[in-house]
Amino acid sequence: MRPLLVFLLLSLTSAPALAELRVFACEPEWGALVRELGGERVTVYVATTAQQDPHHIQARPSLIGKLRRADLLVCTGAQLEIGWLPVLLRRAANPRVQPGRPGHFEAARHVTLLDVPASVDRAHGDVHPDGDPHIHTDPRNIEKVAVALGERLASLDPAHAEAWQRDTAAFLARWRMALQGWQARAEGLQGLPVVTQHKGWIYLVHWLGLREVIRLEPRPGVPPSASHLQKVLETVRQTPVKAILRAAYQPPRAADWLHDRIGVPVLVLPYTVGGNPRASDLFGLFDDTLAQLERVAR
Repeated sequence: MRPLLVFLLLSLTSAPALAELRVFACEPEWGALVRELGGERVTVYVATTAQQDPHHIQARPSLIGKLRRADLLVCTGAQLEIGWLPVLLRRAANPRVQPGRPGHFEAARHVTLLDVPASVDRAHGDVHPDGDPHIHTDPRNIEKVAVALGERLASLDPAHAEAWQRDTAAFLARWRMALQGWQARAEGLQGLPVVTQHKGWIYLVHWLGLREVIRLEPRPGVPPSASHLQKVLETVRQTPVKAILRAAYQPPRAADWLHDRIGVPVLVLPYTVGGNPRASDLFGLFDDTLAQLERVAR
């Protein structure tokens, strides 16, 4: 047998199962987590940005093309993407990432969901029947998702299973150390009274022990009317707050209206990775969120 042919045969038989995993992440936080766990072993495409409402995304041809080639889909689940992901899955027709397949990963399945409704009525706004899907605003949930995601990545790429396990463990060690620091800082935020714009802060409020006095939205996803804003104003005049919280992707009008009348600062929290220059990764996301809250708590 010719030497060149022998070399080619040996190269083929010794090649890894997957040279690089192609990952389609629905939200920036999961794209950032995959990169933390995978490094150069992954190519990550993130479908949304921190400046977009993850509930409302168009199923563009570019997204369909990326999903068609993906080995793994990583999304929040709990029906956060119900308005656009099923369309993408159907049009991409990629059997690897369909629900129930190893290449379909939903982060919400690996944490305890809060605010599960007793009944679902669209008159109450954008109600999620499985519970509130904004799980990533509590860093303890990131840890739980990282454990499960690391296991899934290793199972999809068994040739590099040891590397996935090693890097997942390394990330978890760094994350748990950072979490200890965040937990210590959180003690100074217990009971901090705030107004929130959207129901998406329930996990942050629960983790930090904030006191959510009232929301600017009368119902999830429903813009506030003039009468509701007046109700908010009357409430915070009776129960003073320290800050008005809104996400980077949310419109500023209602929060600014309230600020103009009571003088309380509006905190534009990053909400996810990329929400501001300081939140360039998962660690920066929580460092900046806490730093903003600490400034108004003093």
